[in-house]
Amino acid sequence: MYRYDQYDQSMVDARVDEFRDQVARRLANEITEDQFKPLRLMNGLYLQLHAYMLRVAVPYGTLSGTQMRMLGHIARKYDRGYGHFTTRQNIQYNWIKLSEAPDLLAELAAVEMHAIQTSGNCIRNISSDQFAGAAADEVGDPRPYAELLRQWSSFHPEFSFLPRKFKIAVIATDIDRAAIQLHDIGLQLVRKDGELGFKVWVGGGMGRTPMIGHVVREFIPARQYLSYCEAILRVYNRYGRRDNIYKARIKILVHELGAVEFTAQVEAEWAIVEPLALDAPQAEYDRIVAQFADPDYDRAAPDTVDRSDPDFAMWVDQNVHAHKQPGYAIATISLKPVGGIPGDATAAQMDLIADLAARYAHDEIRVTHSQNLVLAHVRKADLYALWTALEGAGLATPNLDLVTDIIACPGLDYCALANARSIPVAQKIAERFADLDRQHDIGELKIKISGCINACGHHHAGHIGILGVDKKGEEAYQLSLGGSGAEDASLAKILGPGFSEAGVVDAVEKVIEAYRTVRSGPGERFLDTYRRVGAGPFKDAVYG
Repeated sequence: MYRYDQYDQSMVDARVDEFRDQVARRLANEITEDQFKPLRLMNGLYLQLHAYMLRVAVPYGTLSGTQMRMLGHIARKYDRGYGHFTTRQNIQYNWIKLSEAPDLLAELAAVEMHAIQTSGNCIRNISSDQFAGAAADEVGDPRPYAELLRQWSSFHPEFSFLPRKFKIAVIATDIDRAAIQLHDIGLQLVRKDGELGFKVWVGGGMGRTPMIGHVVREFIPARQYLSYCEAILRVYNRYGRRDNIYKARIKILVHELGAVEFTAQVEAEWAIVEPLALDAPQAEYDRIVAQFADPDYDRAAPDTVDRSDPDFAMWVDQNVHAHKQPGYAIATISLKPVGGIPGDATAAQMDLIADLAARYAHDEIRVTHSQNLVLAHVRKADLYALWTALEGAGLATPNLDLVTDIIACPGLDYCALANARSIPVAQKIAERFADLDRQHDIGELKIKISGCINACGHHHAGHIGILGVDKKGEEAYQLSLGGSGAEDASLAKILGPGFSEAGVVDAVEKVIEAYRTVRSGPGERFLDTYRRVGAGPFKDAVYG
């Protein structure tokens, strides 16, 4: 994984010192909250309902064991003993004291971590496939390209104050595990005539006006992708709607111009930008690639798994994926125990995961955009010992992509923008479907819950999406069906009138039972059934 050089470290250290001075001036009332707000946001610090929330960047979702231990330490020392892993592959702490924030950031900097550009109208944390560098089906490792994007976008002088926040995701497989079509820029590493390059989507996003991105380039050579991204950002920065926050995202610009005209403008801008030598020199690319070299695999590792323990076998079938190296596997750690808070991990759990990564996974951990964790390089011979340790810590729920593997934002329990709570709804649905046999009979079903229209819980991309709304001062919930954030991206459509908290849980169960009735067989997943039969049977089941 990437390690800071002197420039990286000095940049982060300097930002800590700068923010320490800003906080001191705020605490002394030398600057107002309005003056302080943009400063703290560019350092990932939000003022929420009860306290400050800090969002820590995890670039392309990759952590070392040392960094995970620091996150556990931060949870103990500065929060209430836990952290919340997010849909941006970051981690958030919800109970931060402003006076302690500079010390917290200094401790993060000591392990090559920061909170820079995790908020504000800038290019946010670059996200990627959590299986990157390990997946059996990728054409190359996308993380070096994500790292180059991180370096290019950090403190970019032209793009530090964009019309609105900006999100980029990078993958290298036809299976999309990072929802690239729902990003401002989505990049898929592909190979054409023996050359590596990117297929480029622009204009995706969720929130108040959800949209799926448009392909603006079928292929841009990898050696030129930075300058092409520069051209896209320049067009957006020039024409983005700064006069209207609700129309400020690049998706609105693409929609209003039309994909064809937007693409033409990007191509014209790129013709100007490309000769300026903005792309990374080959030597810099080679330096970064070398830091993503494969770990020292055990080439003699057996390629079989003892499945004699049925509980272990169930976990392997659901939470373990194929690895490019024979004798190895990719193991997903579920942060979705029945009755738990999706994405939350205690300090003790973070410490344990760090220990397990050091023992079994070459000291590397990944964060997923679905709020789980991954050990990407595990010998198959070690899977049982790993599972045993996870089971003892409540981290071995075999529910990846099943009905209880729910994405949920913090909602009204923490967020000042939310209209309704997300966490209790997620907990009640998980408890309703706790039986594993029932979950496996239902099959792949992705439920995603947001507490407001900003869609931090990705409800637009849920097979079943739930949106919390304010209805005459009361919490209410809209139910949507048919969304997907995968390679078959689609936006969920509202089913009908909303529900109370208890009512939406009942409605979800009615929808799922209707699916089991009308599906063509156990192998037809919920999303495919919905696309085949439409909303009618589900409306009848819920409202009939």
